[in-house]
Amino acid sequence: MTKKIFSGVQPTGNLHLGNYLGAIKNFVELNNDKENDCIFCVVDLHAITVKQDKYQLKSNIRETAATFIASGIDPSKSIIFNQSEVPAHAEGSWILSCMAPMGWLNRMTQFKEKAGKDKEKASVGLYIYPVLMASDILLYDATHVPVGEDQKQHLELTRDIAHKFNKDFKCDDFLKVPEPLIKENFSRIMSLKDGLKKMSKSDPSDLSRINLTDSKDEIVNKVKKAKTDSFPIPNDEEKLKSRPEAENLLGIFSSISNQTLGKTLDEFGGKNFSDLKVQLAEILSSKISPISEEIKKLTNDQQYLDNILLEGANKANEIARKKILEIKKIIGF
Repeated sequence: MTKKIFSGVQPTGNLHLGNYLGAIKNFVELNNDKENDCIFCVVDLHAITVKQDKYQLKSNIRETAATFIASGIDPSKSIIFNQSEVPAHAEGSWILSCMAPMGWLNRMTQFKEKAGKDKEKASVGLYIYPVLMASDILLYDATHVPVGEDQKQHLELTRDIAHKFNKDFKCDDFLKVPEPLIKENFSRIMSLKDGLKKMSKSDPSDLSRINLTDSKDEIVNKVKKAKTDSFPIPNDEEKLKSRPEAENLLGIFSSISNQTLGKTLDEFGGKNFSDLKVQLAEILSSKISPISEEIKKLTNDQQYLDNILLEGANKANEIARKKILEIKKIIGF
């Protein structure tokens, strides 16, 4: 049975190893499976929930598309487009927001985390962001959505909205209820300088992350300087729980190597971190530096990227426009 896959990445610029291992690497694997129909979206409407520089945003949209392609997503097999070029996303979001109870949105923990203490100054867009995400997914009858820990709650909301719409308008199975695709053998990628903080482009220290535009030398240097502790690498996972930096580096090695953490511990247990760092730097540079070189090549050809995005938007618009017309008919417009 063919799986219809939908997922997106925000064009925030400076995508890093956490974005690659948490999302993009999985997208490539899904793209390469002949049983899947994949749509990958540069979610620029989501990006403007916080203030953006208009010139940087345009550049970031192209860079995100370039990262998809450089990582191995084939635009001839999968649709790649930017969200704002398909009006049905915003239109669907408004319609679905009229179906979603406030109580559901009030339970969304990510808004509380991103808005911080001064929620009154946060944008309305940041608050209703999960409804736009629901629109993104439901317009394409997606059967499966690859999600990380931070988006699982939003996908549950998408499922709830689909169920409610179908029930309210007595149209069973009209909005397809998507299933999550949870990546196996994946550890959440944390800062190289602090194992308790998520790897982030907003961290002031560039040494805290491996950017997908880093050169081989930069990758090797960052791994070499990554924070560790003074004890040997343990032999079992239980002993890692109080050692966040050790757990992070071992998790990165496991994820990039497509193996379980247990297998990695069998390989490095009892050894010093210098042994792990040498091999980690080697495998990361072999995987990431070719992507970095290709991103730089593609971003120098803006016309090529714009054509890919335009072609993708035309294909996506054909699908989404048909769905939004059916939604309008169902609700009485």
